[in-house]
Amino acid sequence: MRGVLAPLALAQFICSFAGSNMNVMINDISEDLDTTVQGVQLAITIFLLVMAALMIPGGKLTDRYGRKRCFLAGLAIYGVGALLSAAAPGLGVLILGNSILEGVGTALLIPPVYILTTLLYTETTSRARAFGTVMALGGIGAAAGPLIGGLITSAISWRAAFVFQALVIALILFLSRRIKDPLPADPTRPFDTTGAVLSGVGLILVVTGILAADNNIWLMIGLIVLGALVLLWFFRSARAKERAGQEPLLSTNLFRSRTSNLGLVTQNIQWLVLMGTSFVVATYLQVVRGYDAIQTGVIFTAATLGLLVSSLAAARLAKRRAQRTLVVTGFVVTIAGIGVLLALASGSPSAWAFAPGLLLIGLGLGLGLTPSVNVVQSSFPDDQQGEISGLSRCVSNLGSSLGTAVAGTILVAGLSAHAYGAAMIALAILGLAGLAAAVFLPRGTGPSTSPAPSHEPP
Repeated sequence: MRGVLAPLALAQFICSFAGSNMNVMINDISEDLDTTVQGVQLAITIFLLVMAALMIPGGKLTDRYGRKRCFLAGLAIYGVGALLSAAAPGLGVLILGNSILEGVGTALLIPPVYILTTLLYTETTSRARAFGTVMALGGIGAAAGPLIGGLITSAISWRAAFVFQALVIALILFLSRRIKDPLPADPTRPFDTTGAVLSGVGLILVVTGILAADNNIWLMIGLIVLGALVLLWFFRSARAKERAGQEPLLSTNLFRSRTSNLGLVTQNIQWLVLMGTSFVVATYLQVVRGYDAIQTGVIFTAATLGLLVSSLAAARLAKRRAQRTLVVTGFVVTIAGIGVLLALASGSPSAWAFAPGLLLIGLGLGLGLTPSVNVVQSSFPDDQQGEISGLSRCVSNLGSSLGTAVAGTILVAGLSAHAYGAAMIALAILGLAGLAAAVFLPRGTGPSTSPAPSHEPP
């Protein structure tokens, strides 16, 4: 089974890495391609929009074409996009390669990672260990992305960072030959094109609104409200199709599981805090304290270490503690870490004053991410894994976008120690909201040596 898990975990690593490493390459890319910082930021924004629009349809396509086939197709598209980005002569080609092709590839390959992990690891402890490995690599990719990207950019060039991604993709394709799809593909499975368009447009509007938060508050509100209305239309359309005996893009039954709904909320806030903290601290260190990308990345190794330790301990912890307890404890440790970060960093000129707080934040998030994912995926039977995986990844991506937007909106008021503190306090408050959701998770989500339940009644 370890041979099967390796390509899945590496796939999550490279996608998380791609989402964070480009932030330290903005100046180099803009100078090399004779564009502006805003142009490179546009490429990053389009990447987020493409993922948001296609993650749910990508999850659904796994039922029709098979999980392994979608996984391999996503890897191939992503790899082509990475190579195209590495050779980009201008911003347009970079957007095509990085924003569109890598975005499409990510939306196709990430849902199968979580579906295959759920289907191949049916026992609670082994599933917790598997998800712990996947989430550890994902967290490391996000936390270490600035360091790895900074090292590659400084030593070679920003183009080499995309070549690195392509090489990792090639390795994943090689390792994936051992993967066996536990469920046969069903080519007759219908695909709700109307639902895909409505969900995609709605999510694009919501994410665009979130990303516009630091520019125009009224534009943000307008786009989010419009996106919410389109998503409501999508939900009503799905209900109508179900009443007519048709299969919608996303079953409305997915939202009838209280456990899953609370798990989705905790996932969203965990990624919000992770990406928000990464953005705030990286911006503060580079803009206010004048550190370069490598120095900033080195400081983040404390968070990376925390994520690695607690995520890899997931299986052992799952045997002894309820998943609800782990999620609650994770939020408590994370919020405490933010408090330590504010207390030590504000009173010391040393960069290492950030390390204890970042370590605790990494430990807390690593402790809670795995059981949150496990709770959601285990709440549904095998034939709904494609839908819930796409929804779960979409919710996590929204959390990542929201974390950056919330932090950016506060920081834009003034890149100073006060703005930095206010942004971190805002993230701590949102962490408290996640803690409240975790407290209401059913106590029954506990340790077990029997197979995880495949369905939770509405």
